[in-house]
Formats: sequence, C-alpha cells, structure tokens
Amino acid sequence: MTTGKSRQSLGFGDELDNLDPAAWAMPVTERVKPDEAKKAAEAAGFRSREPAAPTSAPKQRRRRTGRNAQFNLKTTPETIEAFTRIADAQGWGLGEAFEKATALLERETSKN
Repeated sequence: MTTGKSRQSLGFGDELDNLDPAAWAMPVTERVKPDEAKKAAEAAGFRSREPAAPTSAPKQRRRRTGRNAQFNLKTTPETIEAFTRIADAQGWGLGEAFEKATALLERETSKN
C-alpha cells in the first residue's frame, strides 16, 4: 500500500556513502603489566582496596577441657601478651593458665 509519496531527503546520503567503520576502531595499545601498574599507582599515592594479608594468625587454643564458663576481663595489651606468652611457653590453654595462676595466688595469699 504505497501512496506514491517519496520521502524527503535529510541530506545524509553523501555522508553515509563515504562512511568507513574501520576508522572508528580503537587503536591497539600494548597492555600494561600488573606489577608496573601497581608501581605507578603507589607512586601516584593510590592505595589498594585489597585486604592486607595478616602478619601472623593467632594461635588456635581450642581443646576439650570441660570448661564451659566464660570470664571476661579488661586489662592492658601488655598484660594479655605476657599471659599468653607464659601459657604458650608452658603448653597450656588460657583457661588452664588462669586456673594455675589462681591456685598460685591462693597459695601466696594464704601464707600471709
């Protein structure tokens, strides 16, 4: 069902005839190596969003001992470090080290 009407020219005919899609292609560039990109980013002051690897994982102290009561304390980081160092040196769990420390304190205070 054509009505015999022709379309009005928009004036793009000549431009479309000369169109070369290859001219729009992205130029091939050499990929930057990941280590070079990382160095450049660090030099520019960018920080990575990747989580930092832990320096040392905490030692697992899980043993079946029958201890099931929890006792929370607030203390200094130095005291916690000393306590865990002593327990590790003796091969004790933290609960066992606390029991031994309590027994020692009872002996010391009962002497007075």
